[in-house]
Amino acid sequence: MTLRDRLCGGGRVRRGLALSAFVGAGLAGAAIAGTVAADRLDDTARAGVLRADVSVNVGRAVLGRPVSAGFVGLSIEYPAVTAYAGSDPSAINPVFEQLVRNLAPNQRPVLRIGGDSTDRTWWPASRLIRPLGVKYSISSRWLAVTRALAGGTAARLILGVNLEANQPAIAVAETRALLSGIGARSVLALEIGNEPNWYGTLPWYRKSSGRQVFGRSRAYDLRAFTAEFLALRKHLPRVALAGPTVGALPWLENLRTFLAAEPTLRVVTLHRYPLNRCFTTRGSPKYPTVANMLSASASRGLATGIARYAEIAHQRGDVFRVDEMNSVACGGKAGVSDTFASALWALDTLFAIARSGADGVNVHTFPGARYGLFTFRRVGTGWSAFVRPEYYGLLMFAQAAPPGARLLSMTRTGSPEVRAWATRAPDGRIRLVLINDDVRHSHVVSVRLPERASTVTLERLTAPSAWARTGVALGNQTFGAQTRTGTPARARLTQVRTAGRGEYLVTLPAASAAMVTASSTPQ
Repeated sequence: MTLRDRLCGGGRVRRGLALSAFVGAGLAGAAIAGTVAADRLDDTARAGVLRADVSVNVGRAVLGRPVSAGFVGLSIEYPAVTAYAGSDPSAINPVFEQLVRNLAPNQRPVLRIGGDSTDRTWWPASRLIRPLGVKYSISSRWLAVTRALAGGTAARLILGVNLEANQPAIAVAETRALLSGIGARSVLALEIGNEPNWYGTLPWYRKSSGRQVFGRSRAYDLRAFTAEFLALRKHLPRVALAGPTVGALPWLENLRTFLAAEPTLRVVTLHRYPLNRCFTTRGSPKYPTVANMLSASASRGLATGIARYAEIAHQRGDVFRVDEMNSVACGGKAGVSDTFASALWALDTLFAIARSGADGVNVHTFPGARYGLFTFRRVGTGWSAFVRPEYYGLLMFAQAAPPGARLLSMTRTGSPEVRAWATRAPDGRIRLVLINDDVRHSHVVSVRLPERASTVTLERLTAPSAWARTGVALGNQTFGAQTRTGTPARARLTQVRTAGRGEYLVTLPAASAAMVTASSTPQ
């Protein structure tokens, strides 16, 4: 993980207010008053006048690259594999498998195994002495579990290899064990090291005396890392590599030079966290609070600077992934990372990173993390899981941006706390996602789509408040207090109507999101 590891809700959230045909003149301007048509989709809507304070006009122009298959993936630590999947390779936790598949429906998910544990893990080969910084040993059982997990989910794996130990023999032994034990066909790339930008400033381990031991000197930089990377590569089996796995954008300033020296590198990787629990103080915009997490700088700002480096990777034919990301560095913060606000943050952030040209994001999770996406327990011979709010935001993005979808241009006016993203899928469907990061007030959004459609549906992402840790629902579906299947309970609920002229009003309750889907054929 990066850096190693109330406000009043303003009244009850009004659920399910109408998506209604907007009758009248055009939608120019931020505040539009008009009488809502009687054929409403939700009988909780009241008759009378709705005044829009936000206007969204979806255009036809496409932006950026198509969304890649497997865009939303997970990143987990080495010990988390058996904690999540179980220790029996013949009986992998089916709930975890389904939760992985949900984020990449009908695709091959990308699962990254690494994080801090990358440089604290080894394969205990003969004639090698375990370094003091190594805390976890890969076993034959771990390899068998990981192989079964990859097979059961059809996942492509990014596997971290220990670099901080600074012993090539350890890295080579670990690489050979991973490839032979898991199977090279499941490995997308081996990621050498983890956030080398911190090797000289954050300790690798502490001695019994309490003295800190650093993996490298303070002068360690991208040039030194590149030299190590190149030297190690000569000893590794021929396999695609990932890197430079950095947690600081300045290290990518010389990305072209790094890539020129690494012909076998196929996945350029970067880690991003907007807030930090360990090294910030109250009053800092990076201090973990719900308000800071819902700020534009924490979501859209997290994608700033990525486009330049993604383009450099693409010019060479490489993949660019933010292969470790979550809300708060140092394992998250209770009351922030585990609230419904994290779902709204994740939804906006994933769209922003997709707009930057990245090929995917791996959201970091592990047992005990406050930003962990789920927790598991054994129930008799089976498993159950509690799914945390952030996962629902990932799920909504996966539905709104299927493989091959293109972001659409749009113009908007009105409250900056209402965010909007639109996509056109390969089947022609247009999906508009509206996010209300205002934790106090609802907003009415006037929507104009670029064309008429035969069917328009509305699905909502809701919770009792931004601070809620339970009660989350997506399209009326929920995993509830526990799930033994990994699939949401209750039938999926969408509000459907025969489309009008392509102009609508959508009411967004405080701290909620909604997805409008326009289809040319009935759904």
